[in-house]
Amino acid sequence: MSSITPEKTVLYENLVKMSYQLVSQYISVKPLRVYIRACFEPPRSASKAKRLDMVTDKIRPTKKPDIDNIAKVILDALNGIAYKDDTQVVTLEVRKFYKDTPCVIVDIEEVGD
Repeated sequence: MSSITPEKTVLYENLVKMSYQLVSQYISVKPLRVYIRACFEPPRSASKAKRLDMVTDKIRPTKKPDIDNIAKVILDALNGIAYKDDTQVVTLEVRKFYKDTPCVIVDIEEVGD
């Protein structure tokens, strides 16, 4: 039995790959520490006060996507692009926030020898 990756996931993975390739062509072969910060736009229905609490991190997102799915799509997208294989990731930190502009920020560091 084989699985089929949904088209939206494939498109997002390609966006992540292209974004990385714009800033780096380096492919690591060392153990890695990966930090992922996913920022979501507050719902339009949020009041001004609640929106302020959201963008100042007093309220954090507890909505989909699940944090493990965020990690999976980012790590899979960077396979063969930022590192030979995501098995090299020995430390992973994923955080979700609200910000006025949605984005995903990924920092990758080689773990010392």
